[in-house]
Amino acid sequence: MLKNPNNPLSLGKEPPQPMDSYPATYTDVHGTEATVITNDGETLCITIRGVEFKGSDFDLLEPCDDATPDQLKGFSLNQNELCSCRIECAIPILISDRGNPSQGTLTVDLILGDPGPRGSLNRQELQITLACDHGEYAGSGKSGWFEDELLEIQAKLPDGVFMQACINCLYSDYSPCGHGTFGGMMCFRNLKTAYLKVKSKADFWSIHNRYDRIVQETYVCPEFKRRIPGTGYRG
Repeated sequence: MLKNPNNPLSLGKEPPQPMDSYPATYTDVHGTEATVITNDGETLCITIRGVEFKGSDFDLLEPCDDATPDQLKGFSLNQNELCSCRIECAIPILISDRGNPSQGTLTVDLILGDPGPRGSLNRQELQITLACDHGEYAGSGKSGWFEDELLEIQAKLPDGVFMQACINCLYSDYSPCGHGTFGGMMCFRNLKTAYLKVKSKADFWSIHNRYDRIVQETYVCPEFKRRIPGTGYRG
């Protein structure tokens, strides 16, 4: 997890996150290829046709510096970021089932469109489905963000069943300045008392830059506590 360089109180209690690997499929006009996405908690890596792409988000994957022009001819890039493709992967996630731990799987289906006239993509679509002991639960695919997809899924789960991950943690929040498709959550486990007093955007600015670290929605640490509605800036 990326620690806040401006916060000397960053806890760092748990050991570094081990490298996670997600089975993945990449598809573009040249075909479909089975591959793997690795995630160290900060950077996603995927190798496609011998070319490694890295980025902090699924829509910010850039080719590594040693990729040759010939290798890159087979890919579409927008501002040096992978596009005109579909990325599917399966992310394991911990489920709390009425106090009992179990395992779930998030199936991620991301479509990155073609370069648009103003530098952005002409479309970007994301849909996430959770498979767990209680069945399958899908997000609407309307928002384009992990945040909304996961919260929609959580709202469909039976009472007492929740994803035990940063998206549902009492001490995590997003910046009012905005965030990307994946990741970018601020962890306030170092400021529990102060954070729990936040009830508005105005309150939030007083602690905005004092977060412990930046985390991903699917991460979880030993200090996880189930979120209480109405807490913090995101409510």
